[in-house]
Amino acid sequence: MQRLEQHYPTTPVPLDHSDAFTLLIAVLLSAQCTDKKVNEVSPALFAAGPTPQAMAALPEATILGHIRQLGLAKTKARNVKRLAELLLERHNGEVPASFQALEALPGVGHKTASVVMAQAFGVPAFPVDTHIHRLAQRWGLSSGVSVTRTETDLKRLFPKHAWNKLHLQIIFYGREFCTARGCDGTICPLCRELYPKRRKPVAWIKA
Repeated sequence: MQRLEQHYPTTPVPLDHSDAFTLLIAVLLSAQCTDKKVNEVSPALFAAGPTPQAMAALPEATILGHIRQLGLAKTKARNVKRLAELLLERHNGEVPASFQALEALPGVGHKTASVVMAQAFGVPAFPVDTHIHRLAQRWGLSSGVSVTRTETDLKRLFPKHAWNKLHLQIIFYGREFCTARGCDGTICPLCRELYPKRRKPVAWIKA
């Protein structure tokens, strides 16, 4: 935590957004896609549908036209429209501050819900993306048998008040120093110190 704090004392959310709704949509769109690409297409989409009411009123084809460059665009367009409709039907046009309610929306899994809960509502959460899953295993913080296990292990290791910032710090570090192809666990500074081949994982971690 100290090393990551030195590298990244501030942790801006990498997906451009203006409120909980646009953050939710941006995170949904980022599945199997880079944040950079989402940020390229989201301004036009959010200009056309800045609120659940406006987004629900858009034809699915219009939404698709804005996000066609993204992976799984057709499915995402369908989910974005239906999600906006359900926010109106179930939640008075507001993004719910509940894991259960968020995960009941189309296209919203646990990771997406965790990001929204953490960054929009300040609720402690530890969303695990591919960077975090990879680095937690390399650094001996988790067995890496599943994303769910990685999240559980990290939550047990680190204080709750640090989760929301720490998960972004790990992501930033993974992108800058420890990419999947740029580091094999022996190159970046933290991997050289923590790589499990040289240091056994924490004793309580079981597969």
